Amino acid sequence: MAKLALSIAVGDYDRTRPLVDGSVPIDGVDPVAMTLEPEEIFFRAFRHAEFDICELSLSSFALKTARGDCAYVGVPVFPSRAFRHTAIYVRTDRGIRSPADLVGRRIGTPEYQLTACVWARALLEEGGVKRGDIRWVQGGLEQPGRFEKVAFELPADVRIEPAPEGASLSRLLEAGEIDGIVAPRAPSCHDRGHRHVGWLFADPTAAASEYFRRTGIFPIMHLVGVRRSLAERHPWLPSAVFKAFERAKAVATARLGDSSAAKVTLPFVEEQLKAARALMGRDFWSYGAEANRGVLASFLEHHHAQGLSPRVIAVEELFHPATLESHKV
Repeated sequence: MAKLALSIAVGDYDRTRPLVDGSVPIDGVDPVAMTLEPEEIFFRAFRHAEFDICELSLSSFALKTARGDCAYVGVPVFPSRAFRHTAIYVRTDRGIRSPADLVGRRIGTPEYQLTACVWARALLEEGGVKRGDIRWVQGGLEQPGRFEKVAFELPADVRIEPAPEGASLSRLLEAGEIDGIVAPRAPSCHDRGHRHVGWLFADPTAAASEYFRRTGIFPIMHLVGVRRSLAERHPWLPSAVFKAFERAKAVATARLGDSSAAKVTLPFVEEQLKAARALMGRDFWSYGAEANRGVLASFLEHHHAQGLSPRVIAVEELFHPATLESHKV
């Protein structure tokens, strides 16, 4: 039987590279692999469903799944995870030292429904900031004209205004026209070392470590989706995708632990790996719905509470049923 020729779009990560270079196959699939930036993948997937298998924003996927109009079915593979204490940037010359200091402020966001922004707002909520306490300014981080890729209705107490025409959020922050930005990427004014732009959490690593010790949550940003029509025609496909991504991650993890020569261009890799395992356990980047039930349930509750999904989705609703269990030998 001929293999399925399917398009696959993922980010260029160590944990996806074995799939892209073909060293880890997907059973029954002849892949056409593309490594793209998340913004491009998500826009093309959610606007036009261009890919057969692809990385997806957890927030956009949850929103469309709750409405019943998602072109993809989920696989519990999580190519991107990140503590979002580094996602909140502020003007440091305005007395902003804690989440509570953001009440009443104008804060930029590339899209309100971005996964990173959901997690960051959950951190602010822990600090006493309610969903209607901030005046949001929505626009492109570096390029003017960005809009929400997925349409949704917000509750009346959440205020979002568009950025001025022709203005990026980074420029607005640099000019002091907004008080901060919540975004998955650093604004260029921060990267250039602007003297009045910094993180809200002065030591984000310490804050994230304390957060994990307290909650056990390592936030999930992205999952993998399979075109729903394909999964209906080939019910073996979601499990094959899950298996391949698991194997690719195992290859990447083994390489990361090879101390003969660093596999990433960064010093202290051995020490960082040891510290991460001491804090979070050996399989700190786990895949699978059950292993991540608490993280996913927490996200879905925040997603609904922030006015995005119209109801709290059950974890099982996110994923193809065949990926919720596996064989044992």
